[in-house]
Amino acid sequence: MAVTEPLNETQVIANLGQTTDPSAQYYAAWWLGKMRSRHPKAIPLLLQTLKALEQQPVDPERRGVALNAIRALGKLKSPMALTPLCELLNSTDYSVREEAARSLGKLQDPAAVEGIRRLLQSGISDAGGEQSGSALLREPCEALIEALGDIGLSSAETLDTILPFVQHPRPLIRAAACRALLQLTGESSWGIQLTEMLNHPEALVRRGALLDLGATGWTSAGPAISAAAVEPSLKLVALRGLAEQSEDPEVLKAMDALI
Repeated sequence: MAVTEPLNETQVIANLGQTTDPSAQYYAAWWLGKMRSRHPKAIPLLLQTLKALEQQPVDPERRGVALNAIRALGKLKSPMALTPLCELLNSTDYSVREEAARSLGKLQDPAAVEGIRRLLQSGISDAGGEQSGSALLREPCEALIEALGDIGLSSAETLDTILPFVQHPRPLIRAAACRALLQLTGESSWGIQLTEMLNHPEALVRRGALLDLGATGWTSAGPAISAAAVEPSLKLVALRGLAEQSEDPEVLKAMDALI
């Protein structure tokens, strides 16, 4: 059996630039983000794939490539991606708005805050209400709220937009709101609410709260993360998040204990 050599960056760039094989483009977009590529053609080619979202109807395969490109643009953190990603917040495609919000959170540019906040301003009953005949909310509230926390612009308008979602009926939305408010205010009360969610009967909620705590850098959560009824691999991810934002030796000790 022939052994397939792993793709190198030059081949990946070529694969993304061609238009006859969407599956090769899909993998290439993922690869560039995963490897944090700094190739000069990476950002322009990733942005080029987004034009497929302007077509009517949108080709499903090229939509998949575009979604991977949106994720990659967030990981590469290029200022060139700011305006295109902000424009995608106006998309009628729920997943496009969701991925654009997540990537804008990674860019951490305050210029994105107004567009993100606009999608949430109608509150729990509208933006946070369920779509008819679907389990999806009308807006990707979890991603939007987390993006506001990650960007870190702690204005009164942003806090007022997030606060109502602490009362949302879905625990993962409440967790996202607590996470963002902890990031933006530093008030431990929001961290305490998140740690309480580590005792939730649903494993999905416990995992979400755990990762949210790790993203905040709130080192007081270390013992609760270590004791949570969640897979050790996820505990390590959360603790690594704390360690990356602090110099607390206790966090490193907790990581060592799990390895």
